[in-house]
Amino acid sequence: MINRVILTGRLTRDVDLRYTQGGSAVATFNLAVDRRFTNQQGEREADFVSCVIWRKSAENFANFFHKGSLVGIEGRIQTRNYENKQGQRVYVTEVIVDNFSFLEPKSSTGNGSYQNNRPQSNMSDPFANNAGNVDIQDDQLPF
Repeated sequence: MINRVILTGRLTRDVDLRYTQGGSAVATFNLAVDRRFTNQQGEREADFVSCVIWRKSAENFANFFHKGSLVGIEGRIQTRNYENKQGQRVYVTEVIVDNFSFLEPKSSTGNGSYQNNRPQSNMSDPFANNAGNVDIQDDQLPF
């Protein structure tokens, strides 16, 4: 079975970084991904995709990216459900991120989120659009 997702989009808000009771970092964010086509009014619509990233990658992601940042992610789709306080079953679909890439230089975001002398990755990068991209991969993820 194949369950791989590759998305490029912009963060809709700042990353929400939290820690589990066991001390593991977990970050959640929403990615706005433009559709390839326009609607009947000629406007381009977007999908808003919920994403989760774990451990050191979560901390790095939260430090480097902010609302409006253009990012590439790679991961897998996960579904889960739970019962809320009102006793209703809630279903959640999200992308569990295991790789991410910078897709724009620091100057275009204006948020001072990372250095221009960031390290180069020697991994194959499907999001590469300039020599300054970085892939961060966490082999410790439980996925």
